[in-house]
Amino acid sequence: MPAPTEHARHQAGLDTLRALAIGLVFMYHYMVFVSREPTFGWLSEVGWVGVDLFFVLSGYLITDGLLRGLAAGRRLTLGSFYARRILRTWPVFWVVLAAYFLWPDALGGRTPPPLWRFLTFTQNWNLPTGTAFSHAWSLCIEEQFYALLPLAVLGGGWLARRRGWGVGAAWAGLALLLATGVGSRAWLWQRYGLEAQGQLELYYRWVYYGSLSRFDEFLPGVALALLQHRHPATWQRLMGPGGRWLLPAALAACAAMGYGVITWFYIDGYGYGGFMSIAGYSLIAWSFGLLLAAALRPGSRLQRTRVPGAAWLAAVSYPLYLSHKPVAHWLATQGGPALAASPGLRLGLITLACAAMAALLHHAVERPALRWRERHVPGR
Repeated sequence: MPAPTEHARHQAGLDTLRALAIGLVFMYHYMVFVSREPTFGWLSEVGWVGVDLFFVLSGYLITDGLLRGLAAGRRLTLGSFYARRILRTWPVFWVVLAAYFLWPDALGGRTPPPLWRFLTFTQNWNLPTGTAFSHAWSLCIEEQFYALLPLAVLGGGWLARRRGWGVGAAWAGLALLLATGVGSRAWLWQRYGLEAQGQLELYYRWVYYGSLSRFDEFLPGVALALLQHRHPATWQRLMGPGGRWLLPAALAACAAMGYGVITWFYIDGYGYGGFMSIAGYSLIAWSFGLLLAAALRPGSRLQRTRVPGAAWLAAVSYPLYLSHKPVAHWLATQGGPALAASPGLRLGLITLACAAMAALLHHAVERPALRWRERHVPGR
């Protein structure tokens, strides 16, 4: 899950979006792994798109940090970049991973993939559904993005200087990557998307979890950072009075895609819908890209409104994402008939327990690692 950059850490709009993303994921997983029914109504059904929002946020925050440093005349040091990312994401991940391998049955899911798949962040490739710690698939894609983005920035800069390319080449590259993501899903959907073909299990392995199918969801965030730093006049117009349309357009786009997820993502008797499988993932991400632009705009309602609890939820969103599923599974299975017979009590208890575990990991693991990072691996 994305880490806030220094300049963006206290923006209310970004806190709201992080809180929204983890809230959606929690509601979806609660339905799938605890209640087996849409406890939160349609929000449970569309909650998996919270991961897509995290991807968009990561695309913007990491690209913005890189371009901001380069614009200030600083040099991109790969060793420092990777070390800082490792200290941001790996410590909490290792703690939760160790718990899963120590108590896989108690924490839920079938036997996890081999340990080396987690340690190399390749667990999401050909991942069967229902395995222990399966939700780390999205962290794998994030880590792959973190590994490749600085190389792309350095390589693109070298080519631009050598061949005299302008910023148009970067936009052409983004368009090519978008076409690659859509094209790969079209090919995979034809093979694994329909009930008649009898291979729906492989849809999740290669489309939903697959790097090639989901990497283009970082592109809206990357595009916003590129627009901000390479087209400042256009960015200022968007962030000024001329950008009032961003929030209503974003809400309309998100509502349309939410309806698409409920209606066309999976069609009984048919399989996974072609439109939502091929274009839908990208359209969801670009809808969230509009929402992110609205959140970044000074004076917008998203930027002005401080939602109670959103800042705290945003701060613990990463440990909460990693730990909420095992905590919920353990309580749901160990709570006995009394807890199962009281859905409200079960929801309240699980919610509080997940929040407590996230706070513990945040204060005992995440923050100490970040303090150590600031002392020993300063940003360069």
